Amino acid sequence: MAICRVESCNLGKMENLSNSDENYDLGYQPSPSFVDQNDQSIPETPGYSTLSGESFVYGRTCSETSAFSDPIDDHGCCSEASPSHWPPTRSMAQNQAVLSRLRTKQRGSNEDEKQLDYLESLELELEMMKERFAKLLLGEDMSGSGKGVCTAVTISNAITNLYATVFGQNLRLEPLNPEKKALWKREMDCLLSVCDYIVEFTSKSQNLSNGTALEVRKSRPRSDIYVNLPALRKLDAMLIEILDSFEDREFWYAEDGSVSSNSSRTGSFRRVVKRNDEKWWVPVPCVPPCGLSEKAREHLRHKRDCANQIHKAAMAINSGVLAEMEIPDSYVASLPKSGRASIGESIYRFMLGTEKFCPDYLLDCLSIASEHEALELADSVEASMYTWRRKACIKHSKPSWGMVKELMSDVDLSDKNHILAEKAESMLFALKQRYPELSQTSLDTCKIQHNRDVGQAILESYSRVLEGLAFNIVAWIEDVFFVDRAVTSQE
Repeated sequence: MAICRVESCNLGKMENLSNSDENYDLGYQPSPSFVDQNDQSIPETPGYSTLSGESFVYGRTCSETSAFSDPIDDHGCCSEASPSHWPPTRSMAQNQAVLSRLRTKQRGSNEDEKQLDYLESLELELEMMKERFAKLLLGEDMSGSGKGVCTAVTISNAITNLYATVFGQNLRLEPLNPEKKALWKREMDCLLSVCDYIVEFTSKSQNLSNGTALEVRKSRPRSDIYVNLPALRKLDAMLIEILDSFEDREFWYAEDGSVSSNSSRTGSFRRVVKRNDEKWWVPVPCVPPCGLSEKAREHLRHKRDCANQIHKAAMAINSGVLAEMEIPDSYVASLPKSGRASIGESIYRFMLGTEKFCPDYLLDCLSIASEHEALELADSVEASMYTWRRKACIKHSKPSWGMVKELMSDVDLSDKNHILAEKAESMLFALKQRYPELSQTSLDTCKIQHNRDVGQAILESYSRVLEGLAFNIVAWIEDVFFVDRAVTSQE
């Protein structure tokens, strides 16, 4: 009987322990009252009462008197793995679930923020489109009184101002700011979209099934836009690519305002070469003390050659578009009566007295000292050229410039005025080739201001700003070569 009571007592304790384990597994610990209620269901055994703290600890540790103590210890119920260490496994899974929900919410909030940013960008683009459309209709006359310029001049001014905004402060060989690059692409796409609706109609014959021939008119982009606009877009992308290629470079630029004639940089690895020119606002490039590496020089030469070719292509397109523009009547009325008086006696005698005219030799003899003198000479030569062309067609009373262009093919090639006009044209071309940075002549400015053709306005302004950017890139590369040669010679 005593053995039976001992076994029943041990069984009761095991049930209490299993219940306690279940409670621990649920994540909470049993209260003393709960243990007392379980102990009341067990027959009273003074030696094994669970109300005793010593017997409870004794039963959970390695006991030699109980036959059930060893299996309990083998299942991890010893003091090294107490039930207090079990709940974290459960709570860690719950925490992971909570963290997962938080990450989902955070991801959702990030997506909401991206959506809001996208909507804000769309709203900004819409406002920009409204502004462009309003200026286009008003002709840049915000009073609305109808005194604004025409649509062609508005678009030309918009492209010019956009170029000044994006590239006006960029005077270095470095990648364009991403924001400015996006601004340039976005607004140029908007301004150039007008060309998608400038078309011309061509006739095409179509035979029906019954043999009847019909003439069908089909629209296509106007020929000058179809040829020149894709070329200008390609030149634009190539210029941006040239600037992007200077992200990793061996040279750098001196800080703004830190370069002066008496500035010293002792203790610095930089070497600054002061240029003796009037362009003080252009940043001065700096090179390492030993100069540029041969790889960097080869890269600069390649990009300079590319920019040179782009400059020539843009200049050719710009000259072609300007040549196709109508000469305003105001310019024709302001032409001098004598081309000889406009161009000067010495130049006139040289052009008239030589059979084989060499414009480069004449320009060398003139020894032009500044860009201002070159621009004055270009204006006078151009005015004389159109004066002599008008005189070659003087047999028609007061001919317009359109009639002059039609009659030029019927002019006697041996006529003195025609010969002088041809020589003046070759001299003007040589002058523009020698001074590519030359500003627009009076005739070019007058054509742009009085132009009414929207397509020609877009092509002229687009090619003009690309021509200026290509020329600037070539000049910046030459500045780097100048500093590199100066440092190398000093070494």
